[in-house]
Amino acid sequence: MNEEHIDVLIVGAGISGIGAGYYLKNKCPNKSFKILESRNNLGGTWDLFKYPGIRSDSDMTTMGYRFKPWTGKNLVAGGGAILDYLNDVVDENGFRDKIQYDSHVTKAWWKSDESKWYVTYQDSAHGNESMITCNFLYFCVGYYDYENGHEPDFEGQSDFNGDIIHPQHWPENLNYKDKNVVVIGSGATAVTLIPSMADETKHITMLQRSPTYYMVRPNIDPIGAFFRRFMGKTVSYFVMRWKNIQLQSWFFKRARKDPKLIKEFLIGVVKEKLNPEYNVDKHFTPSYNPWEQRLCLVPDGDLFNAINEGKASVVTDQIDSFTSNGIKLKSGNELPADIIVTATGLKLMVCSNIEIKVDNETIDISDTMTFKGMMVSNVPNVVWTFGYTNASWTLRADLTAEYTCKILNYMDKNGFSIATPSPSSEIGEEGSWLDFNSGYVTRSSHLFPRQGNRDPWRNTQNYIKDVFSLRYGKVKDEELEFS
Repeated sequence: MNEEHIDVLIVGAGISGIGAGYYLKNKCPNKSFKILESRNNLGGTWDLFKYPGIRSDSDMTTMGYRFKPWTGKNLVAGGGAILDYLNDVVDENGFRDKIQYDSHVTKAWWKSDESKWYVTYQDSAHGNESMITCNFLYFCVGYYDYENGHEPDFEGQSDFNGDIIHPQHWPENLNYKDKNVVVIGSGATAVTLIPSMADETKHITMLQRSPTYYMVRPNIDPIGAFFRRFMGKTVSYFVMRWKNIQLQSWFFKRARKDPKLIKEFLIGVVKEKLNPEYNVDKHFTPSYNPWEQRLCLVPDGDLFNAINEGKASVVTDQIDSFTSNGIKLKSGNELPADIIVTATGLKLMVCSNIEIKVDNETIDISDTMTFKGMMVSNVPNVVWTFGYTNASWTLRADLTAEYTCKILNYMDKNGFSIATPSPSSEIGEEGSWLDFNSGYVTRSSHLFPRQGNRDPWRNTQNYIKDVFSLRYGKVKDEELEFS
């Protein structure tokens, strides 16, 4: 078994891992680092998903990095453009040689007597096992299973004569021209697929068990266009970024404080976009309050345009079974289909199911709490990136990387080699670590850390608060032990 040593090991070369690489290269220039990526390309989500219309589910002024302005005109970007953006970050900062592909991490073992991690990884193509040691371990592995999406077992599935496709594994040459397509689901993926495929299909149907909230925004922000014209791309990026951060924060807080008002606003916009006779109450009025589940972004109202033009439709019903020619519904109706797309969500995963041990103790993440939402209680020299559920993922990933570099530099300055978050007093539990009730979250909430009832053991999901805590706050903390 081959073995090498590195100061900081980043696991994952998606949007979080690439951002972490930038910060380590520029804020900790004396630290050696490597990025292990299980796939054969960087990009994470943006390399994995290939379905038609794949795009960001939030605006690029907040999903883009703080250190690299997104200069495109559109607020919502396609997957290819985001992948190009990530590659630009790597090349502009010269750390492509730090990324090692086809390296699937399986185990991480902290040895206290040596003050370092022993990390085992496999060659994704051939299965050969290797080991690398590091002083600091930095998980940037996202939050879902890359190999398997959530796929319910529908009765009669084997009887269907057409193709059954999960968006996570979209066939490269799938022909859906002049076909009847049914998309099961009403989340971000379904809402992207419907307008993207509608021009070519014979008809496309979004089959949902219950409605979802949608946020309609112009893809070219008129305010942003004004600032771009008079301030240039870079300055306007930061102005629009701050504007959108504040708007997201206000909207989320308002939804929690006055859900009835926000519900009326969101549904009112949908009514304006659809033909007057459309049954909005049945198909676009959720039973839950806004932001109890993530809002789906609909740029330029493209979903509603496809419905108005008769190219797409929405059916709200439950599935009884698959048939040879489509889907039989609980109502007794049947939807004809040549292709069925199961946009039924993700299978969540914590730390990519990597086996983590501290000396002889195996760590169960669900038994831990997180320090500032990024370090694991009583586990030395580990950072875990987990973005926001109520805003752009990258906002939190950026702050996590900044704070990690502050910790590393503080340790070097003061002669420390170990940083271990440890509660100084008793902590109670308060709610769920992920304050969401989406199906994919509730199915997997038991896997996540426990939510503490006081700071810094709360996962706040509050960007403004985290800016002061992580970007401007001190590293020294009585509940972060250095040695």
